Amino acid sequence: MQLSLYLKTYPCADKPGRILLLVTRRCAVLELSVSLWERVASGGELSEKERETMQRLGVLVTDRDTEREEMRGTFDRLNRESRHVSVKAVLTLECNLACPYCYEDPFRGRFVMAPETADLLVQRLTERMAEGLDVTVDFYGGEALLRLELLIDIATRLGTAATGHGVKFAFNLFSNGVLLTLETVKRLLPLGLEAVRLTIDGPPDIHDRQRPFISGKGSFTIIMANLREVHKLVPVDLGGNYTRHNYRRFPEMLDMLIKHGIDPSRMKEVSFSPVMPKADGSVVGDRGSACACTAEPWAIEAGVFLRGEVIRRGFPVAKIKPGACMIEFKNDLVVGYDGGLYKCPVFMGQEELRVGSLAEGIGDYRESHNLDVWKNEECLDCAYLPLCFGGCRFFRRLKNAAIDGVDCRRAMLDASLEAIVRQDLSLRQQAHG
Repeated sequence: MQLSLYLKTYPCADKPGRILLLVTRRCAVLELSVSLWERVASGGELSEKERETMQRLGVLVTDRDTEREEMRGTFDRLNRESRHVSVKAVLTLECNLACPYCYEDPFRGRFVMAPETADLLVQRLTERMAEGLDVTVDFYGGEALLRLELLIDIATRLGTAATGHGVKFAFNLFSNGVLLTLETVKRLLPLGLEAVRLTIDGPPDIHDRQRPFISGKGSFTIIMANLREVHKLVPVDLGGNYTRHNYRRFPEMLDMLIKHGIDPSRMKEVSFSPVMPKADGSVVGDRGSACACTAEPWAIEAGVFLRGEVIRRGFPVAKIKPGACMIEFKNDLVVGYDGGLYKCPVFMGQEELRVGSLAEGIGDYRESHNLDVWKNEECLDCAYLPLCFGGCRFFRRLKNAAIDGVDCRRAMLDASLEAIVRQDLSLRQQAHG
């Protein structure tokens, strides 16, 4: 037996003689004595129970070469075994807000999915259902609720088709929250609405500056009122976009949520992200306020800080889990308002990254998206590979104008992962009293 390549260890500051061991391939965290770890790491003698536990949790593997090949084939296996199709459907690129940092700004406009395109979307997804595949649609924009009747029509037809083929259909909604009224949610729930992704950019003065109506009027009050009314009916995944200059004020918004009657335990997840450059690489304000690289120290610090503040107030956060760009998953697609197909929402509007259309099908995008970019010795030997798989292709393209290599997350994970592990352990300890 050999030690897995995909391990990280951290000291237990409050427990001398013990360490934390993170198995990144399984995202399992173990607390071990230093003496046991030394025996495991050095190939020393282990009891039968110790050896069985280390093998079961992936700490010990048959041999590293086999483990590398298993990692190399991760998505071949997942795509082969997948019985699920996930589609982000862009109903419109219209929006009732005028967020100055919107990454869609370079190609946004009064573009709406035509009835013929909606028919073709339903047809293509029904064909996949006939193959025995479950389907999930994320309705996306612009602001998807500006085309509520179109959304209802598509969801209704797909729900009927799923029933006829004996498979599952569900949908999620990406919304700025302005039109997310109680009445709307009640209309959508019977059709298969599972969750809503909503955005609030900090306390009112920051949010209203970053997410105003087209008229310039602030949107915070309306969104907060809608969230209060719907969050107990449908799981809400709450996000927000911060800059280098304002992220420390986001906890004020969390306190306001609680004060306004938002029950933290009823939320699906709360997570915040740095403002990124627009699709064309431009930014609003000084360039240092946006995050164009995952290794920027201020963004790393902000991420850990805000995650801790979310946890401290009892809101749920994303746990450590394996992660990869959606381009790796064969059945994950973005369908543009015009029926164009993409492998990531941030690639919309870039013709060279279009991978096909509803009418023509999907072309070969292995070269244009550098699909196997992470299958190199450095990545395959990196303990962080299961959490990264080459990182964000958009960030790499921003940096080099091409997806010509990986967006390495090593610096970011070196600086933040230990703190996140400790945050999760603290959560676990709280849950067990």
